Amino acid sequence: MPNWLKDAVFYEIYPQTYCDTNGDGIGDIKGIESKLDYVKSLGCNAIWLNPVFDSPFMDAGYDVRDYYKVAERYGTNEDLKHLFETAHEKGIKILLDLVPGHTSDTNEWFVKSKKAEENEFSGRYVWTKSVWDAPPQYRMMCGIAERDGNYMVNFFSSQPALNYGFNKITHPEWQKSPSDPDCVATVEAMKDVMRFWLDMGCDGFRVDMADSLVKNEDGEKPETCKIWKNIRKMLDKEYPQAAIVSEWCNPKVAIGAGFHCDFYLDHDTNGYRHLFRHKDNKTGECKAVFGKNGKGDISAFIDEYLDDLEGTKGKGYISIITCNHDTPRMTKMFTPEEARIAYSFIFMMPGVPFLYYGDEIGMRFMEGLTSKEGGFSRTGTRTPMQWDSSANCGFSSAPADKLYLPVDTADDAPTVEKAEKDPDSILNTLRKVIEIRHANEDLQADDNFEVIYAVKNKYPFIFKRGKFIIAVNPTEKEQSAPFAFKGTAEFEIGGYKTEDGYIYMQPQTLLLMRL
Repeated sequence: MPNWLKDAVFYEIYPQTYCDTNGDGIGDIKGIESKLDYVKSLGCNAIWLNPVFDSPFMDAGYDVRDYYKVAERYGTNEDLKHLFETAHEKGIKILLDLVPGHTSDTNEWFVKSKKAEENEFSGRYVWTKSVWDAPPQYRMMCGIAERDGNYMVNFFSSQPALNYGFNKITHPEWQKSPSDPDCVATVEAMKDVMRFWLDMGCDGFRVDMADSLVKNEDGEKPETCKIWKNIRKMLDKEYPQAAIVSEWCNPKVAIGAGFHCDFYLDHDTNGYRHLFRHKDNKTGECKAVFGKNGKGDISAFIDEYLDDLEGTKGKGYISIITCNHDTPRMTKMFTPEEARIAYSFIFMMPGVPFLYYGDEIGMRFMEGLTSKEGGFSRTGTRTPMQWDSSANCGFSSAPADKLYLPVDTADDAPTVEKAEKDPDSILNTLRKVIEIRHANEDLQADDNFEVIYAVKNKYPFIFKRGKFIIAVNPTEKEQSAPFAFKGTAEFEIGGYKTEDGYIYMQPQTLLLMRL
């Protein structure tokens, strides 16, 4: 286990829209480097960088054309190497975004795999035996290659699936076992990609769709897990301080497969959804735990979370996110004050937390934008970072109509410049919370977590981490609960009092008490 993860606080940067230094309307690596001091000022000591590899950008870089080359619009390999070096000088780690399940259909591997004559890449992707064989249960592209066969895609039609084999073989004439030499070669090719960037200075990888490698797998996906255990063995031997974080949202399985962290994502009916995004599908009424209307159910989170925490104890970390590039920002449903309390809570929880760029200033989800590079409903979460009151909110010197996506032009658009001046802003609140986290091992990644008060359909929520008590009342009404603790408020939003064995919490209050 990389020892630096215990106190890691990540900041996710979407490179297209973070900071543009050459005036072309698209963010770049030099722009990210120019903002490292800002990242450090947040208390974030690690960065997850969304894909920067060469790509035709049909899916915002999640369609890789060349795993060994930085996309020209972001800079060069040397620029990325310099970013690693500068970040390390400032005590910041950087994870790259690895996409192992598929490539772009313009990737050289795939171009060679499409050829009629057999070659070393013929088995690198999933192909049927004949162009007339197109099983309806699979996403197949038909009749667009000189090769006699159809190829499987993972999602978009531009993303042919790399071949890691099939757990259940239903078409033996073209489906391979995970132990087939072609499938093993795919794993080894991905290891080589990882080695290339680790040798250049990156600190590990966030892995896209980590559970999607071997096909025809259900449940705990044993064959995919074998692949990741194999990769973890390589990392432990060759790069013991390199971290891998999975997009899986099944921490017991993912961490058991060798990942150091697994994302707790916004999935339908899961605990994360109940905390921050749950709503009535018919009326749209907020039913999230951190909604101020008090309609949430903390038990829907706790029951799942405690089970996952116990199942990963001492093995790895659950990573709670404020948001990511695939998810509407919390401000789509929450007011800034609701978001401030929710975000603060995340950084008081066990595991390795992730802060999505712009959430620290309360950036809005931009409604009604035309899809950009495969963003579709996700596009409104990927808009440019809002730095100050200058043109384009300080993101770029390009004309507004040349920006990758538009900035928020409202008079009250949140910016770093405005947030810096407000002591109670989300920005300054998170700085305080993260500073306290770094200063106290009890509030870091390790899994010390004890529920004190979590009653179905009631508030507040109270839990203990070592010598700290955290109590949260996100509702717009005063709430009370039994409380037998005495201590000093280390941090608070709102107000509270303790009396006769109870705690009385004012509306929209969060308390961190040192015992």
